[in-house]
Amino acid sequence: MKKVKITVLRKEFYKDFAEAYLTEGEQVGSCPLLNVGDTFLFEGNAQMPEGFCPWAWIDIYQSVNAISAGATFAPWNREDGQTIVCCTDGIRPVIFKVEVAGQV
Repeated sequence: MKKVKITVLRKEFYKDFAEAYLTEGEQVGSCPLLNVGDTFLFEGNAQMPEGFCPWAWIDIYQSVNAISAGATFAPWNREDGQTIVCCTDGIRPVIFKVEVAGQV
């Protein structure tokens, strides 16, 4: 199994959905747990990296595990050994780059 680097690429926040559906409305803001540029290292054994969001981990674990096992997402991705995924929070999703550690 390969080590996998997880990088936060972007945080989104949909104020209109927050106002329409959340009890706290837009005051809830974007994801408070992760920041753009944060990086995490997955070293195997299904263990979530320290400091990672548990809900996002559930959402992206399959892709992380696949990359760790050597899966390819070609021809959809330009580079082998990486993919772009996001958590499933429909109001404040976070987008991640998942890649074999050491690749740029």
